[in-house]
Amino acid sequence: MLAFMTPAFAQQIPAETVATPTPVEAPAAQPVEPVPAPVVTPAPVTPPAVDTPPVDPPKKKGPVDSLKPGQFVWEKRESYNNPLRLVAVLDIQRLYVFDGDDLVGFATISTGKKGKETPTGAFKILQKKIYHESNIYANAPMPFMQRLTWDGIALHAGHNPGYPASHGCIRLPKPFAQALYDATQMDGEVVILASLTKPKPKPQPVPPVVDPQPPVDTVTPPVQPEQVITPTPA
Repeated sequence: MLAFMTPAFAQQIPAETVATPTPVEAPAAQPVEPVPAPVVTPAPVTPPAVDTPPVDPPKKKGPVDSLKPGQFVWEKRESYNNPLRLVAVLDIQRLYVFDGDDLVGFATISTGKKGKETPTGAFKILQKKIYHESNIYANAPMPFMQRLTWDGIALHAGHNPGYPASHGCIRLPKPFAQALYDATQMDGEVVILASLTKPKPKPQPVPPVVDPQPPVDTVTPPVQPEQVITPTPA
């Protein structure tokens, strides 16, 4: 009996090949951007209203103009409605010229130094000379001189350093002194002030209040009735 013979190659049946799954790479995680928090703008806070008293600006001491020593302002006119009136102010070293109430010019001046102070008060122009030499101070030149006192006080052109430096006169810038000389008249008014600030009046002492004496009662004695004497019968 013939045995059924299976070829050798047929006996070697390869085991079933198991396919190994290829690992699949997971997709890379995408970075997650953080969601910004909403920006909350606080409501503006209005501060409570505070009544602040008005503050006065600081007062500058000295002249309010910007003239430098030797400078001046002059309004030349064909004629003037009034005799010119001059006002010199010692503490700010200025001279002002008025035609009535109109200011027609002003200038820097140099007045009397310490020990030779320019006097204050109201003066009149007593004398005018285009050129004069001092009779007191070594024939010092005094161009466009306008005399205010007979003892040496005058207006005239001279050195103007910006501070008191004269022997009592009022020195003016030369062109201003000439213009002023041509415009003023004899007996013209010149006022010299120590300052534009009015001094506060000193308080006057108040006399003590005395209580009035009470009136003295005058007692009038009562009028006695006349005594009637009846005669006794005899």
